[in-house]
Amino acid sequence: MLKAVSKEDDYLYQGKRKRLVEILKTKGINDSKVLEAISKIPRHLFFDASASRPALLDHAYSDKALPIGAGQTISQPYTVAFQTEMLNIQPGEKVLEIGTGCGYQTAVLLEMGAKVFSIERQKLLFDKTKLFLPYIGYTGARLVFGDGYKGLPRHAPFDKIIVTAAAPYIPNDLLEQLKTGGLMIIPLGEGEVQEMVLLKKTGPTQFDKKTLGSFRFVPLLPNKAGQ
Repeated sequence: MLKAVSKEDDYLYQGKRKRLVEILKTKGINDSKVLEAISKIPRHLFFDASASRPALLDHAYSDKALPIGAGQTISQPYTVAFQTEMLNIQPGEKVLEIGTGCGYQTAVLLEMGAKVFSIERQKLLFDKTKLFLPYIGYTGARLVFGDGYKGLPRHAPFDKIIVTAAAPYIPNDLLEQLKTGGLMIIPLGEGEVQEMVLLKKTGPTQFDKKTLGSFRFVPLLPNKAGQ
């Protein structure tokens, strides 16, 4: 999947990724495919793509969220791994991602073999990410500049939906676009800390709901944002 970027992804960074994978294991991430995806993706390059401060590269493989511009963050690796693991991504599944950001979570989903549809409301991030992901070899995602609350009805239904920003409520449009038997993971709450929620659609309007602990996300905002 990954394009050769040897000059930009040397043994130092590869070693840091291996250490990050070991950290994720100690925190309870067990899915070998998720860990393999994390081990392959050069997270440090995503900061360059987002015009972040060069000093942030020193922390690229720390297990923490970091700014990427436009008031957004690249999620903590544990959070990325946790959401992905909870969705039990299978090759060939259609996955809707709400909040493309710099494309790191998108790349993880692609490494898992998913058919990814991803929405970003920030035009600056959208324009950069749609060029950056193909540059490092991730060409399979359909990226859309739009409102995440509305989803992508033209491409529904989706097997899985992942929301990477905190929502005050579960958007009804997303519930409708999830196929019966499908899973959605979304952080809910308007404060500094949100509750991660996993939904399984058991019927046209029926859902099983599980809460999975507290996390921190930037807010999921409606409508498109300009440059």
